[in-house]
Amino acid sequence: MTGRLLQVRRPVLARLVFWSVLEAGQTFLLGYALARALDAGFLAGDARTGLRWLVAATLGVGVGALGTRRVYGVVADLVEPVRDRLVAGVVARGVREGDRGALSGLTQQVELARDTLAGLVMVSRSFVFTVVGALAGLCALAPPLLLVVIPPLVAGLGLFAATLRALARRQEAFLVADEALAGELGEVCPGLRDVTAAGAEEYVAGRVAELVDGEFRAARALARWSVVRVAALAVGGRLPLVLLLATAPWLLTHGVTAGALVGALAYVTQSLLPALQNLVHGLGTGGARLTVVLRRLRPPTGREATGPENSGPLRRPAGPTNSRTPSEVPDTRKADAPNPPAGTPRDTSDTGTPAETPGTPGTPGTPGTPGTREADAPTPSAGAPRDTGAPAGIPDGPEPGAAGGVRRGPVSGAAAAVSGGPRRDVRGPVRTSSSAGPPALRFEAVTFAYGPASTPVLDGLDLCVARGGHLAVVGPSGIGKSTLTSVAAGLLTPSRGEIRLYGHPVPGVRAAALRSLIPQEAYVHTGTLAENLGLLRPDPVPEPELLAAAEAVGLTPLLERCGGPDSPVRPADLSAGERQLIALTRAYLSPAPLALLDEATCHLDPAAEARAERAFAARPGSALVVVAHRISSAARAERVLVMDGPRTAYGTHQELLRTCALYQDLVAPARPPAPR
Repeated sequence: MTGRLLQVRRPVLARLVFWSVLEAGQTFLLGYALARALDAGFLAGDARTGLRWLVAATLGVGVGALGTRRVYGVVADLVEPVRDRLVAGVVARGVREGDRGALSGLTQQVELARDTLAGLVMVSRSFVFTVVGALAGLCALAPPLLLVVIPPLVAGLGLFAATLRALARRQEAFLVADEALAGELGEVCPGLRDVTAAGAEEYVAGRVAELVDGEFRAARALARWSVVRVAALAVGGRLPLVLLLATAPWLLTHGVTAGALVGALAYVTQSLLPALQNLVHGLGTGGARLTVVLRRLRPPTGREATGPENSGPLRRPAGPTNSRTPSEVPDTRKADAPNPPAGTPRDTSDTGTPAETPGTPGTPGTPGTPGTREADAPTPSAGAPRDTGAPAGIPDGPEPGAAGGVRRGPVSGAAAAVSGGPRRDVRGPVRTSSSAGPPALRFEAVTFAYGPASTPVLDGLDLCVARGGHLAVVGPSGIGKSTLTSVAAGLLTPSRGEIRLYGHPVPGVRAAALRSLIPQEAYVHTGTLAENLGLLRPDPVPEPELLAAAEAVGLTPLLERCGGPDSPVRPADLSAGERQLIALTRAYLSPAPLALLDEATCHLDPAAEARAERAFAARPGSALVVVAHRISSAARAERVLVMDGPRTAYGTHQELLRTCALYQDLVAPARPPAPR
């Protein structure tokens, strides 16, 4: 293949030979001038003659440097046409055949092929002319020296040539395994949130481990054959040196002078051994790399036309893809646990409930993922909560359509004991569901700190949100509002206390299925709008229901602008507010009855924020907890929890305006100025 690409022109070849011969003159003079300087000069008592020969050797180095400089230009003339032909072929496939790898081939692989080919030409040419120059020098000094040097040199070359094909295959296998692992990690690392959202940690870890093991096996096989390469180098390059020393007495008695013996040692150590080392390492590594690159630059035929994803260690199951990760995540959950374990990080930015993974045989009712998510979607900030819920069947949740009511009674909101402060009961109207059953969310003496020596963020907190309730959480930045929602969702585990969702302990599989967490950074994957909106449903969402949800949350203008539910979307093409609307509508369509909005409307304007919150509050049978981005969210809520360390307060908007100084301070900037 390389020979066909080169198509050497005679003028270029003639110039290459000429300048290489000039370069080889340095090799010839290296040993010959040294031998003559000793025999005819210093050992004969004629220092002037010895110095003249050393000067001649020095001039030979200068001439060789000139030849080497010219050789580089000739090699460029030899290799650049190869690059041009490769570029033409890559462009032709990219333009005419829509080859997806054309850009990579044009920007990386063609340049790699050009550089590697130039290196191989330089190494091979240098070895040939260096060996010719050294052997010519040995013959000129004393022909018996050839009897000592040539046999091991030929034996070493023969051993290397005999193993070159196998060594190249092992080198190629190692390169392919290394690139496969690098490619997989390049997809996995930016998509860790996707992996977590799909509950595919074990599957992805298994895939990566398989590739690591494959590269390890390829490396071991290459290392075994590299021993043969070292042996060939030892036989061809170092054994002649040992033989020259071992046969020195015999050589000296058969007409070889001391200077000639020293010159022969110089030829072996300074010329033959370095040239052989460059040849062995250059062909062993560069040759395999060039073979791999040229194979990839060939037009795909037959089975190769399916692309590298469908062969070798990179084979992936068929399924919808995005622009980076053409993979489909299989189910890693057991049949008796249709929802992921509580505390397992899932969707990091939009809904709290994860993208389902495709079911496996024997796992009834496990919904399937509509595809992988965009790896370049916005990533959450450090410490951002990650959703763990699964919207599989909700066995003990509130029934849709349950009527809301009002009752008066003790502590249906929160009694807070923070930093050891006393707990208190707050009485007032609380919306609840007419259906009997435990509340949507209950905290009982919950304490949480980010470290054993850290001040607790939550300290003995009691909180109760009734079925159908609407709670807003407000407070200064960094006080722990997001921590509260993460603890409620089961993403953070308290050091003391108990949390229950609809009577189920948190963290827990049943509780995780009953809540959706929508963090500030909304998660949208490449695909259609319908796929994004139905990500939390086991089956496709009927279009009338989807359109009704979009109208309720305020997504309809974006839906119409994109061209309908089946229109494709890319996260990079959407604004932060548009991504939040998609995430909110997805959570609205989720079967989870408890929605936790952690500043999930911060990129919306106040009117859009109010519309979305009212839609969730009016959703039949659901409860809503909002970490308020604007204080207007608190005014819309039935109850408000004010977090400020030991001064935690709870009540209605009007009650807190009368009794809580911090809440008054938070509300004051939003109030219109009083008329003069």
